[in-house]
Amino acid sequence: MATPVSNIQTIYEDVLANYLISMARTVENSVEHALDALLRPNPERAAALSSQVFLVEPRINEMEMLIDDHAVRMLRTGLLEDEEIRRVVASQKIANDLERIGDLAVNISERVISLAGMNVTEAPQDLEPMIGAVRGMLGRSLGALIFRNVVLAGEVLDSDDVVDRYRDQIFEHLLAGMIQEPSQAAPHLQFVLASRYIERIADHATNIAEDIIFWVRGLDVRHGGTRLQLEEMNYPEKRIGIAR
Repeated sequence: MATPVSNIQTIYEDVLANYLISMARTVENSVEHALDALLRPNPERAAALSSQVFLVEPRINEMEMLIDDHAVRMLRTGLLEDEEIRRVVASQKIANDLERIGDLAVNISERVISLAGMNVTEAPQDLEPMIGAVRGMLGRSLGALIFRNVVLAGEVLDSDDVVDRYRDQIFEHLLAGMIQEPSQAAPHLQFVLASRYIERIADHATNIAEDIIFWVRGLDVRHGGTRLQLEEMNYPEKRIGIAR
């Protein structure tokens, strides 16, 4: 039979989970607006989508502070088990990464507005696959958060290098374009900055995935520290030589 104390702890945990998922969905929507505006340059669309990103940003900041306050309240009870402590610590770190992703959506929107002022009507072709990869990483990291799924989290970690390669490829193409057509230097620079912000979103999605693995499995996989352990726990058949 549940005691009053355990009931209170369950309520605290449910509230923390709801706060975090609400923040994650808000941030994901903000990123989608910013990326849609960047991929399809159009002055009117840019203004409409970017204004939504700017309006939501203060709300995202408030959500981060709310999660921090609630997490501290939970820690002060002194009644948490090890996994619950990991959950609270991971939630604070995830909220911080989500807030930074929200900031990056604002940065991208600022580039969109600058491009609209230059009458740019077409984005570099290389940008769409990069954005697709980052959307996939962000979506999987948030899915891992909602379902506490370390397999999804591991897939996010495996995707980070792909995004880095896209970023380098875009930079090389845009730099070559600046040399060939100096008149395009200003818009190309805006796209270079945007691609850097997009790559940073992927980095924060990776951080979120690492924090979920720490929370669920108690493994610290930052900097590749225990990736082999994680792979063996996810796919134990590898240890006895059975192919997946």
